[in-house]
Order: sequence, then structure tokens, then C-alpha cells
Amino acid sequence: MHATPDERPLGHWSQRQIAYYRARASEYDTSYADRMRMPQLKNALDTWPISGDVLELACGTGQWTQLLSNRANNLTALDAAPEMLDVARTRMRGAATRFIEADIFRWEPDRQYDTIFFAFWLSHVPPAAMSSFWDMLRRALKPGGCVVFLDDSRAKAEIEEQVPEEQVPTVLRTLADGTQHLAVKVLHDPADLTRHLNDLGWEAHVEQFDPYHVGGIARPRSHK
Repeated sequence: MHATPDERPLGHWSQRQIAYYRARASEYDTSYADRMRMPQLKNALDTWPISGDVLELACGTGQWTQLLSNRANNLTALDAAPEMLDVARTRMRGAATRFIEADIFRWEPDRQYDTIFFAFWLSHVPPAAMSSFWDMLRRALKPGGCVVFLDDSRAKAEIEEQVPEEQVPTVLRTLADGTQHLAVKVLHDPADLTRHLNDLGWEAHVEQFDPYHVGGIARPRSHK
């Protein structure tokens, strides 16, 4: 009997996504340019409590890293794709940034942070991995720290090519060279995600701040 996608080891999903982003690194900035020009995203970033020792997960080519560097006393940026990190290091040359190459699903933090930030990453976390992912975030936070994130809203489903035969919400993406890749894409409703995080032991506030984007702040209930 074959395992269903939900029963496959988490590495199956993670390695598939890492392969996609490794292949996409050379064209990532071009495709991401329109998103980075959206003032509502940068405005949201300016209003969130990002300070102190900051950890950015899934930093990609450093588009958000360069914005976070102005808010952080110390900045650590993590990504699983070495090709992405090469671009990020070049972008952040001259800035004191610690880079880590690691699969987020297998990584264990070696220190704690005041703020953990990730942009357009949570939607790549399969439902079965949500609990363990947020447990890792809890271990990585200092007392009083918070998680800040933004992502696509459910409206993004209208412009993504869905793969209906997959058990986990999955999209098909085609790169400039014609190669096709699969990636998990779980689009969250703000109210549902807030309830889910509350059930996982977080005090969360998630809101939709434009038709295509959601953002949130979450703090572990045990951190006062």
C-alpha cells in the first residue's frame, strides 16, 4: 500500500521546495520586484514590533533582510537554498548579518531572538508540520519576544495553478527555462489562522491588510 502525501516523511515536501527555490534563485529578484514595490507591504513592516536580536526565516535573496537590518541590533538570516544565500550575502555586503544555510524543518536554533520574521513562508508549511514548526519558533524566542509574518491571502489562489491530485494544497510553478516545480501553498484566512495559533498556545493577531496579503503578530502565552 502506497503512502498518501500526508503520510510521507516531511523531508519529501521540504526537499521538493528546496529544489524549486534553488532552481529559481537566478530569476527570483526579477519575479519578486513587483511585490517589493508594494507600499502597503513596507508600511506594514514599519508598524510591526521588529527590534533587538532578529531572526529571519526563509530569507531568500535578502529582499526583506535589507529592510530588517535597519531595525535589528543583530540580524540572523536563514535559508535552505545556497544559491539564494549567495545573492543575499552580496546584497548585504558591508552589513553585519549572520547567514545560516539550513532546512527550516530540520533546524534547531542555537540561540534565542527578540523577533522572528518571515515573509511568504508560512504558506509553504504543510498542515501536518504546523505544530512542530511553531514549537520550534517558541524555542527560538526570548521571553517577551514575538513572531511577525506576512503572506499571501486566499485571493492568491485565483492566480496560482493548483495541483488537485495532491492531498496537501500544492501549486505548479514554471521557471523561465521551462522547468516545472511543485510547492506547498496553504493560503490562510486571518480568522482561522488566529484560532489555529491560539489552539497551539499563542496569542495571535492576524489581519488582512489588502486584498492579496495577510500579516500577523504572535507571542507564546508563556512569554510575558
